[in-house]
Amino acid sequence: MDLQALLFMFFGGLGIFLFGIKYLGDGLQKVAGDGLRDLLDRFTTNPIMGVLAGIFVTILLQTSTGTTVLTIGLVNAGFMTLKQAIGVIIGANIGTTVTAFIIGIKISTYALPIMAVGTFFIFFFKNHKINNYGQVIFGFGSLFLGLNLMGDGLKPLRDVQAFADLTVSMSENPLLGVLIGTLFTVAVQSSSAAIGLLQTLFGQGLMDLDAALPVLFGDNIGTTITAVLASIGASIAARRAALTHVIFNLVGTTIVLIVLRPFTTLIEYIRDSLGLNPEMTIAFAHGIFNVSNAIIQLPFIAVLAWIVVKLIPGQDTAIPYKAVHLDEKFIRKSPAIALGQGKKEVMRMADLTEKGIQEVSLYFKTQGKKHRELVPQYENAINNLDNKITDYLVQVSSHSLSGQDSKVHHTLMNTVRDLERIGDHMENIMELVEYQITNKVTFSESAIADLDEMFELTVSTLRQAIKALDLDEIEEARSVLEKEEKIDKMERDLRKKHIIRVNENKCTGTAGIVYVDIVSNLERVGDHAVNIAEEVIGE
Repeated sequence: MDLQALLFMFFGGLGIFLFGIKYLGDGLQKVAGDGLRDLLDRFTTNPIMGVLAGIFVTILLQTSTGTTVLTIGLVNAGFMTLKQAIGVIIGANIGTTVTAFIIGIKISTYALPIMAVGTFFIFFFKNHKINNYGQVIFGFGSLFLGLNLMGDGLKPLRDVQAFADLTVSMSENPLLGVLIGTLFTVAVQSSSAAIGLLQTLFGQGLMDLDAALPVLFGDNIGTTITAVLASIGASIAARRAALTHVIFNLVGTTIVLIVLRPFTTLIEYIRDSLGLNPEMTIAFAHGIFNVSNAIIQLPFIAVLAWIVVKLIPGQDTAIPYKAVHLDEKFIRKSPAIALGQGKKEVMRMADLTEKGIQEVSLYFKTQGKKHRELVPQYENAINNLDNKITDYLVQVSSHSLSGQDSKVHHTLMNTVRDLERIGDHMENIMELVEYQITNKVTFSESAIADLDEMFELTVSTLRQAIKALDLDEIEEARSVLEKEEKIDKMERDLRKKHIIRVNENKCTGTAGIVYVDIVSNLERVGDHAVNIAEEVIGE
């Protein structure tokens, strides 16, 4: 077989393998449902639970990188602390070993029949659940088909002296093997693919265990690069989570290289005792390495967090999104007290909403990345509190309430709805500013000055509405209504000014659309502030 055919076979096999991993992971995620983020959010209260959650999610996603990137996203959004993220990342390293064990089963002979069954489930059933199972089965078969093709493309390497010399060098110099494993994993962006290739090479007798193990450790380091790339431009907390992944794998690799000879002897003993095939031998080595690494480093999560905080200094800007005052025991003991706790949480939500509007105002003025990072965090926090407070107040309403408490309950329910919608407008404005930046849309100086004034008036109106709600002050609430009339008038005036600028060619059509949409969203924020004020007045 000529070189071109061998290269086509190898790279085509690699492509099919990567597709199989992705398709299998997507199918498993659909079968499990879309609650992976909620699972990570709810079951990471302590490091052990975080590790278990990381293992479970990685098995479903079939990629430790996917779990780590998802975790970084949660940290970036303020849904997870750094210590919680470290536990999940440790679990992800253990969960990723499952793919290696699947490969070690060696059922590659049946790859095509397995794919045929998956295809049958996908194309001959209308039931989505069966389709999802078909996707899992098809991805499973694709994984083995890809390995078969890669193996066929690599067979001639046994006759290449340069490759034989390289494996000898890796046996004598483990650091070279670590470097090669790292670089290949970075290149294909998948430790599962890199380890699958290593299992294939080892299974064909193209390298011995002394050379294979350092490459395996390098694969674990290489998989951290995607997480690092995902953290670029993210919050300080997210960058710290990515660095934790790197340090965790570097420390683990350093430890195992120090005891490489005893570790190799242990793997050889397990292989001979259990009669493992070459692929399963690598899977066991991978599993033992990651589990041992987790056991060693798990007690030092606080130390690891301290190190990354020192390496990446700065103020962590994560927004506390969880409810603080809602305790269900108050509902059973005293609905009136529970209502008071609900109001405290509504005021927290209102405070976050006001700060979010201020942050999006600063984003418009400065276009600073820091403000861009915070706005989605405020929006996530507002949405979360909307759900939690509404559920809490619904439970309170199932108990007997006095006439006054019923009025307060009604006010709080409506206020929560208005605050959530203000959060939506805040997000809309952020997206409009992003569009402005991405498409290099410019506003005239007068347009910017007018918008600044409207932002200030809107924030002031919302702040006063929140104060009126907190103190139950009717006069403050009436003042909000007067301010909102100014906002409405300002919206009409700014639209007229915009038309004049367009007619005088001082403003482009695209700039005008963005400008008018921002004005419209601010006017609606004013409307919701009025709704809150009217609840206080009793209208």
